[in-house]
Amino acid sequence: MGQPTRTTRTARAAQDHDWWRRAVIYQVYVRSFADGDGDGTGDLAGVRARLPYLAELGVDALWFTPWYRSPMKDGGYDVADYRAVDPAFGTLADAEKLIAEARGLGIRTIVDIVPNHVSDQHPWFRAARAGGPERELFHFRPGRGAHGELPPNDWRSEFGGPAWTRLPDGDWYLHLFAPEQPDLNWAHPAVRREHEDVLRFWFERGVAGVRIDSAALPAKDPRLPDLVEGRDPHPYVDRDELHDVYRSWRAVADAYDAVFVGEVWLPDSERFARYLRPDELHTAFNFAFMTCPWQADRLRACVDETLARHAPVGAPATWVLCNHDVTRTVTRYGRADTSFDFAAKSFGTPTDLALGARRARAAALLSLALPGAVYVYQGEELGLPEADVPVERIVDPMHFRSGGADPGRDGCRIPLPWAAGAPHAGFGPGREPWLPQPAGWASYAVDRQQDDPGSMLALYRAAIRLRPAFGGDAPLTWLPAPDGVLAFSRADGVVCAVNLAGAPYAPPAAAELLLASGPLDDEGRLPQDTAVWLRL
Repeated sequence: MGQPTRTTRTARAAQDHDWWRRAVIYQVYVRSFADGDGDGTGDLAGVRARLPYLAELGVDALWFTPWYRSPMKDGGYDVADYRAVDPAFGTLADAEKLIAEARGLGIRTIVDIVPNHVSDQHPWFRAARAGGPERELFHFRPGRGAHGELPPNDWRSEFGGPAWTRLPDGDWYLHLFAPEQPDLNWAHPAVRREHEDVLRFWFERGVAGVRIDSAALPAKDPRLPDLVEGRDPHPYVDRDELHDVYRSWRAVADAYDAVFVGEVWLPDSERFARYLRPDELHTAFNFAFMTCPWQADRLRACVDETLARHAPVGAPATWVLCNHDVTRTVTRYGRADTSFDFAAKSFGTPTDLALGARRARAAALLSLALPGAVYVYQGEELGLPEADVPVERIVDPMHFRSGGADPGRDGCRIPLPWAAGAPHAGFGPGREPWLPQPAGWASYAVDRQQDDPGSMLALYRAAIRLRPAFGGDAPLTWLPAPDGVLAFSRADGVVCAVNLAGAPYAPPAAAELLLASGPLDDEGRLPQDTAVWLRL
């Protein structure tokens, strides 16, 4: 099966209205992708220059973390102006060119929207801070205690510490994340109107979809009560009134043939599926798969549960191994014990990177063989490990809000290596990158991997090229296999088999080998932590 030509991919993209059901979507963390102007920060010019690389990789769409004007107190998730590109990244004209040039290569663009909060430098909050009527657009309350010295309730920030900050005039405002990210009041009609207008603004510029940050959090109980164990409904997670918001958004998206993917962290399958009803969001991230330990029985159960929870609403599943918030896959899978919350960050966790790389390669073939859409975080196709960032160079507010206990997310956001022999591994032509690249980073560079048939990059390119052999929307059927082996077929006799057991696994003798994550043994068997794609 040959690599689709650029013309073929572009024509297919123009005609494929339900592309999002089976797409390979590449996540771009702009600050760390490529630096076009030499100031040490990734930018849109750097992405535009690397579009041929992304086209050769074969991805269908790019999801960009926020590129909007921002003080960057939380990596751009503190938005000051949704209709402007931050000068560190370029201009609105640069974004428009990027969207158009990517579409010319058959690659769609997905942007990030953060409905829960804005930056404290947003015009609304600056006016609210000054005592204006804009306070109604946020959650301002008097404090408790004899002199209002205590927060209005006991809610805690996702980044650690109280979820309230007091202003000099005595009132407190709510922020479920950093103090520089005040929460919006979604009970106010102006908040809803503004976000619908922002959606139209970007859809009119050719954006094909929107990823919704913290999608289950924006609505709040207007009483803002204390948290009580087991309280139902929760005062700020997964509230019913959110669904009316997303139904309104869906009407906007449908007018532009655009799609949504929600960041929805919910353990309740039924509640999760409600966000994916036909008149709400198109897809949502599958965090259970991303955080699942490298254990055959648990992976199979996770796949079954994922497909079952999507089936009643007819939505496609999504498969994610990593993103900009969790420990990189090679490092996670290289830990001796993956039975705990191994997506979490931690200082100095012992890691076997060779083991992690073998498992990450097998996991890539597993995820790309499953029915639905797949998200690939930048650098995963290079096999990048988590980096240890010197404490004095950490910038993530999670580190500071935790009192230094949490190393934060900077270790998975290190600027990419493009050219082994160039300064800063080819990330940019000028200043040192905004986060330091560790020693040996150049060994993962694109130019080191692109002509190496055994590289992680070569594996991803081959897998994405061959992925249509599984039949697009074809269902999954599990096949008989020994304990510790996952084997399933989908369409046209194409099979994915992954060996997580200690003993080698012998695939069917008559099968044609399409792709393997690593070398088979002398008898053609899969060693432990190896995956193959076969045609029976």
